[in-house]
Amino acid sequence: MVRSLALLLATAALAGCTVGPDYHPTSAADLGVPDGFSVPAQQTPEDLTRWWSNFDDPVLGQLVEQARGANTDITQAIARLRQAREALVQSRASLLPTLSGSAGYQRNENLRGGGRSFTLPDGTVVDTGGGGTNSFSAGLSASYQVGLFGEIRRTVEASRAQYAASGFNYATVLLTVESEVATNYVLARAYQAQLANARASLAIQDDNLEIAGFRVQAGLVSSVDVEQARSQRAQTAATVPQIEQQYAAAVARLGVLTGQAPGALRQALAATRPIPRGPATVGVGIPADALRRRPDVRAAERSLAAATAQIGVAKAQLYPALAITGNINTNSTSIGSLGDAITGGLFAGLTQAIFNGGRLRAQVRSTEAAADAAFAAYRGTVLTALEDIENAIVALDAARQRETQFRIAFDAANASAVLARSQYRSGLTDFTTLNQQEAALLSAQNGLVQARSDQATALIALYNALGGGWDASVTPEAPPRGAPTTLPGTR
Repeated sequence: MVRSLALLLATAALAGCTVGPDYHPTSAADLGVPDGFSVPAQQTPEDLTRWWSNFDDPVLGQLVEQARGANTDITQAIARLRQAREALVQSRASLLPTLSGSAGYQRNENLRGGGRSFTLPDGTVVDTGGGGTNSFSAGLSASYQVGLFGEIRRTVEASRAQYAASGFNYATVLLTVESEVATNYVLARAYQAQLANARASLAIQDDNLEIAGFRVQAGLVSSVDVEQARSQRAQTAATVPQIEQQYAAAVARLGVLTGQAPGALRQALAATRPIPRGPATVGVGIPADALRRRPDVRAAERSLAAATAQIGVAKAQLYPALAITGNINTNSTSIGSLGDAITGGLFAGLTQAIFNGGRLRAQVRSTEAAADAAFAAYRGTVLTALEDIENAIVALDAARQRETQFRIAFDAANASAVLARSQYRSGLTDFTTLNQQEAALLSAQNGLVQARSDQATALIALYNALGGGWDASVTPEAPPRGAPTTLPGTR
C-alpha cells in the first residue's frame, strides 16, 4: 500500500509538467489594427444586438425573429455546436480513470460418462460425480492514462477552444441570416415601388397614346406620334414582367430563410409598404471593437488557441507515457461465497518511443505550421472585418448622397414632364419632347427608389460588418436537446 501511494504521488508530481507553448491572446497592435478608421465614422459605439428594430418596420422585425428560430442553416450550426460540446465532454473524460465491472455465470453438465460408481460392503452401488457444477465470477477493473507531459490537458484545452469557436461560428451564421432576411425584404419593397412606378407610367402613356391618336385624326400631327407613343408604352410594359420576377424571387427567398416554403409569404407581403429607412447616424466605435463584436473574428481567435494547444499534444508524444491499470476478481461455486476469496492486481506501464523514422517530430512541425496558418487566418479575418466596416460606411454615405441628388432629379423631371404633357396637348411642342421627358421622369423615379434601397442595404451591411445581431458579451453554448434553437447570447 505504501509503495502504491508513493507511486501515485510521484505520478501526480510528474503530471504537473505540461509541454508545448501556452496560448496568449494577440494584442490589437500586433494584428495590425489601427487606432481609427480611415473614413469618417462616429466613434461612440451603440448597442446593435437588435439592430433591425432601428428600421421601425414591424414586418421586417417579425421576419428576422422568425428566421432566427426556424432557419435551417442556423439549425445546422446549433447541431455542430452540440457536437463540439460532446467532443469536449469526451476529452474531459480522459482526465479521469476508466472503471468497468464484469460478472459471469457458468454451468457445466456431463452429457455422457464422467461419473464414478462405488460398491459398499453391503453390496449397495452408489454413483458420484455425475451431476453438473456451477461457477460464479465477479470482477472490477480500472485504468488511468496519466498524461505525464500534459497531452491530455492540452487535448482538453484544444477541445474547449474548438467548442467556443463553434459557438462563435453559430453566431456568424445567425448574423448572416439576419442580414440576408433584411436585405431581401428591402429588395422586395424596392421592387414593389418600381412596379408602382412602371404601372403609373403606363397609365400616363396610355393617355398620351390616346391624345396622339386624336391629334392624328384631326390632321394636326403625323402618325409618327402614335407609333412613338406605342413604342414607348411597349418598352415600359416590357419591364413589368422582369420586375415581377425579381419581386417573386425576393419573396421566395424570404420564405426559405424563415424555414418555410418559397410561396409561404406571398400573401403576407402582398400589401405594398415603403422601403424601410434606418437612423441617420450609426455608432461605429473604433477598429479594436471589431475584435470583440465580430463573431467570425472571435471564432478565428479560438481556432488559433486550439491550434496552439495541439502543439503541446504533439510534443508530448516525444516523451514517456504512463498507464496504470488495476483489477479485482473473485470466483466461487455459489453466489453466497463470492467474497470468500478475492484477488487483485496493479500494473503501471511506461512506454517511450525510441525510433519512428522522425514521424513524431514531423507531427510537431506540422502542428506548428498549422498554428502559423491559424494566426494568419486570424489576422486576415480581423483585417477583412475592418475592410467590411469601412466599405459599408462609404457605401452608406454614397447612397445617401445619391438619394439627395435623385430627389432633386425627380422633382425636376416631374415638373418637366407635367409641362411637356400640357404643351403637347396644346400643340406647343412635339411628341419627341414629351417622350423624352416621360422617360426621364421614369428613370428619375426608379433612380430614387434604387438609391433608397441601396441606402437601406448599405445600412444593413454596416450593422452586419460591425457584428450586430447578438450579445457579444456572452459566448454561445449548446442548448439541451429539444430546447429552443435560439441560444443564450443571441437574443
